Amino acid sequence: MQPTHTLVLGGAASGKSAFAEGLAEGADKPMVYIATAQVFDAEMRDKIDLHVARRGDAWSTIEAPLDVAAALRSLTPQQVCLLDCATMWLSNQMLAGHDIAGAEAMLVDAIRTCAADLVIVTNEVGQGIVPDNPLARRFRETQGRLNITLARECHTVVQVVVGLPRVLKGELP
Repeated sequence: MQPTHTLVLGGAASGKSAFAEGLAEGADKPMVYIATAQVFDAEMRDKIDLHVARRGDAWSTIEAPLDVAAALRSLTPQQVCLLDCATMWLSNQMLAGHDIAGAEAMLVDAIRTCAADLVIVTNEVGQGIVPDNPLARRFRETQGRLNITLARECHTVVQVVVGLPRVLKGELP
């Protein structure tokens, strides 16, 4: 059976991660969490700790702030994977000065060949004000294009607003 790929997007604090966790838990398979966040301050540590506590011990975690493609290639058909999140991954790539087009191509190839069921979390960043600096505008544009690419690659796309899912493509299980 072909693995399913689902994209869950929404704004900051929209409930997208909790919703995505619920999708993965509903797959009734061993769960793998690919974490892209890096701890640079106490606020981020608190946010990560909250996510870890909410998930509990049933999850195994792969920390992959930059090389998500390798993490995806390590998965098996018996697993379900939650990649949280593509936005942090992109931010990490940009701040590291990496070739974004090349990194995105490797990510897309890994998604296409991923053996596990996959749930990808990403932020919708295009519905706010125009950022006031070139880096933030470049990030917003690049994230928007990445989201379009991810939506094209996934069977199901769900937008979460105030904790409520709205299916944009495909069907929920």
